[in-house]
Amino acid sequence: MLQPMTAKELEYAVDSMSNEDLLLKQCAATVSVATTPAIRNVCSQMIQMHQQHYDSLMHAITHHQQMAPTQPQ
Repeated sequence: MLQPMTAKELEYAVDSMSNEDLLLKQCAATVSVATTPAIRNVCSQMIQMHQQHYDSLMHAITHHQQMAPTQPQ
């Protein structure tokens, strides 16, 4: 049976979401100024990858909230 995330795991997931968001924004900024189609394409693919990572982390946190006890143990 799955267990709720520990506080440390939850903190790591939130930090990772922040990092993925930053990488996503950096890639988007690069796409907006890049003049080489190959660079724009690679950065666009990276945007999709970082968005998937962010979404996976959000899903894990949401799932944790559904499993976590409502009262401190």
